[in-house]
Amino acid sequence: MTHKKLIITEKPSVAQEFAKVLRVSGRNDGYIENGEYVISWCVGHLVGLVYPESYDMKYKKWRLEDLPFLPKEFKYQVIDGVSKQFAIVSRLLNRPDVDTIYICTDSGREGEYIYRLVDQMAGVKGKTRKRVWIDSQTEEEILRGIRDAKDWSEYDNLAASAYLRAKEDYLMGINFSRLLTLKYGPTISAFLKADR
Repeated sequence: MTHKKLIITEKPSVAQEFAKVLRVSGRNDGYIENGEYVISWCVGHLVGLVYPESYDMKYKKWRLEDLPFLPKEFKYQVIDGVSKQFAIVSRLLNRPDVDTIYICTDSGREGEYIYRLVDQMAGVKGKTRKRVWIDSQTEEEILRGIRDAKDWSEYDNLAASAYLRAKEDYLMGINFSRLLTLKYGPTISAFLKADR
């Protein structure tokens, strides 16, 4: 079996730049492939935190006595509008002929988070994962990034920071939007002479 390298970018336009530099032109539905490389993309976030009602239906109705909402374990799901691309990326990540995955999402905390969630949700096992860290999409920078790619474990602290930031944003958003709506919503509605 010929082993291939899989490149995962954050956006289709970036995937096109990698394909041009690596001379990969075999276009398929949701990915590009030749004898050496498979290139696909995440279209931004493919996986996200679930809504509180996924933990318990009682949270569908907003009530002060249910606040603060603080789950013991956070749950994730594939985002509805991009489930087709997630299925494609997941299948590619787990393909038997793919032995090395090059993580080419944007260089930063958010890009790291986007890939880690996909990897987690796809249940990837037994693959070498390398992180490509580039500042631009010039041919020279892309080739350097692939050549100098480090094991993804070197970015575990960045990933931990990304998960923590996302959980913090989620908890603040869920709890404060509900609290402010329940406490001040009726007053503002009355002032605006509106239903809500």
